[in-house]
Amino acid sequence: MSATSADTPGSLEIVLVKAGRTKISYPAELLADDGNRVVVRAPWAGDTVRDFGFVRFEAGDVFTEYYWRDRWYAVKEVRDAAGVRKGWYCDITRPATVSGGRLVVEDLDLDLWRSADGTDVLRLDEDEFAESGLAADDPAAAAAAEQALDDLEQLAREGGFEALLA
Repeated sequence: MSATSADTPGSLEIVLVKAGRTKISYPAELLADDGNRVVVRAPWAGDTVRDFGFVRFEAGDVFTEYYWRDRWYAVKEVRDAAGVRKGWYCDITRPATVSGGRLVVEDLDLDLWRSADGTDVLRLDEDEFAESGLAADDPAAAAAAEQALDDLEQLAREGGFEALLA
């Protein structure tokens, strides 16, 4: 699918689904779609500050988000209002689908954070993933999710995000 196939050229609605329900949706500027990887930009979509302890997402933050139709993750580069990179927040998801001006991904609970300077690489929410029951309900998807997290962690530790996102 090309960028021109979206209902509204230049924009997409990003829809994050979790446990069969929409967790969040927000408009984003479509920057690129090569038929596999989709790149969008959007301001922080939360109503309030979200402080994770290792990073704060807040009004003025801008996310450049990378989604793939054939990979089990999404990578979101986070910059503050002044354009200073905070780091990358990665969601482990089923591969993205794009149709009717909407990009939809299913959140599989696992996440990864890499700080801007690369000194912090954190695997997140492994407890939520274990409690989700995905391993019992869909063992193949659970294995793909765990492999995606391992692959992203390796890229993060070896400085491979720049090449991945280029």
